[in-house]
Amino acid sequence: MKQIKTIAFLLLLSLLNSFSMSAQSNITGAWSRQDGLSTITLLFQDGYYSYTKYDVAHKVFSFTKGGSYTVAGNQLSIKYLFHTAEKDVVGTSETMSMSVSQKTLGLIVNGATETYKRVDDSKSQLAGHWLITGRMNNGNMQTITPGARRTIKLLTGTRFQWIAINIETKEFFGTGGGTYTFVNGKYTENIEFFSRDSTRVGASLSFDGKVEGNNWHHSGLSSRGEPIHEIWTRGL
Repeated sequence: MKQIKTIAFLLLLSLLNSFSMSAQSNITGAWSRQDGLSTITLLFQDGYYSYTKYDVAHKVFSFTKGGSYTVAGNQLSIKYLFHTAEKDVVGTSETMSMSVSQKTLGLIVNGATETYKRVDDSKSQLAGHWLITGRMNNGNMQTITPGARRTIKLLTGTRFQWIAINIETKEFFGTGGGTYTFVNGKYTENIEFFSRDSTRVGASLSFDGKVEGNNWHHSGLSSRGEPIHEIWTRGL
């Protein structure tokens, strides 16, 4: 009898873990909704999350926040690594109820339901949570070891966002994002928001790109017209 109870418990635990992983998989990707003239975009990828509010037409960046996330049943838990509107929130956690279907995501925030429409489901070779680990300087590739100060790049199936932060001092250095394509080794970004310089909104930048294992080699000209060659690593 004891053995049967043990087996039943293990089966239940396996079922709960499977349900949790399924829910997390279902939420993976990009979601958006309109708030007046502004667009709010959510990215969920490889256990990391970002929320960004911006107005493309008027080139206004409002704020961004995000960090790591987990899903348990219908509960979404977020631990904030950055928050441009409320710095003191960094390091804290928040849990909210959610409902997710193939096309919509509902989040209950402060008693009200926010409904987002699915933008993509992260089916892309570049979909991932990336950290910059190398940059060419004077002809030499210099290794960058991610620490408290880090530059993150989240890519889903069609959308990207980079975030430069310090998770210990809670400093925020900048962010930008929008849509992207990756075809035949050519990576192209279409910028929809840029915290440092709103004049970059609407620009498209193309780079040569290739993925070798967990490393993404990224080279071309930056938004300032300067040559760059970077290595980004997935899964750190």
